[in-house]
Amino acid sequence: MKKTSLNVVTYHNISSKEWIVFIHGAGGSTATWKYQINAFKPFYNLLLIDLRDHGKSKNIVPEVEHYSFDLISEDIKTVLDEHQIEKAHFITLSFGSVIMQDLSIKYPHLVASAIFAGGIFKANNLIKSFVQLARFFNIFLPYKWMYSIFSYLLMPYRKHQKSRKIYQNQAQKLTPGEYMKWVGLYNEFFRLLNRFYHQDINFPALAIMGKEDYIFLKSAKAFAKNHKSVLFMKIKGAGHICNIDQADIFNELALFFTHQHQYKTEDDFPDFQAQKSKAG
Repeated sequence: MKKTSLNVVTYHNISSKEWIVFIHGAGGSTATWKYQINAFKPFYNLLLIDLRDHGKSKNIVPEVEHYSFDLISEDIKTVLDEHQIEKAHFITLSFGSVIMQDLSIKYPHLVASAIFAGGIFKANNLIKSFVQLARFFNIFLPYKWMYSIFSYLLMPYRKHQKSRKIYQNQAQKLTPGEYMKWVGLYNEFFRLLNRFYHQDINFPALAIMGKEDYIFLKSAKAFAKNHKSVLFMKIKGAGHICNIDQADIFNELALFFTHQHQYKTEDDFPDFQAQKSKAG
């Protein structure tokens, strides 16, 4: 069955007027956020998105031969418009952080705050090498092997087993053709990172990284150091998918941050502060 917009999962909270929008990474789905839902839904309205070709967002029309960040950001904007969301907090993971960068450039008025989990920022030599290695192996390896190999490169330790398994299970649902369209985004990838890294960040942001995210940790720390509006936090015992490896700690940090940057006035949602005090 053909669809004109992305699949979403929503959780409504009558006590709050604020929204949190979750954007997963390449190969993920709404299942990426399974350990965040119960922590966040007492305080916010939640919108979890399956990006094009991921999860249940299959057969989106009109179909296009090549993907671009323009297309992916427009997909998300369409969903927000359908749900009449004019501003939101965004929580993103991995490649989703790059999509968030593009979305914030094109639609800055939408962003109340952003949390970048396992964020990808400045394209240092390690990140460039990692991306080029992926593109090289893509020439002769089946894409399902690719996801398996790189899941171990990103999440190499036994303590990452849960997040690695979730990632692998979701990534297997992409077809070879869908996978190749997403690979094509790397033509714009480094240009977008460079533009975002060198522009002023006009919204509060938090980069939450796993201490064992050895590929992306250093660039995230440098990014936060160079932007006053960006905070940096590191979670021990977590790798690239830190929201799963150490879900309780991640949720605590993310909730504290979003509470600090609420975008509605207190008069708009009197029950919110009561819930917040009870949770604290």
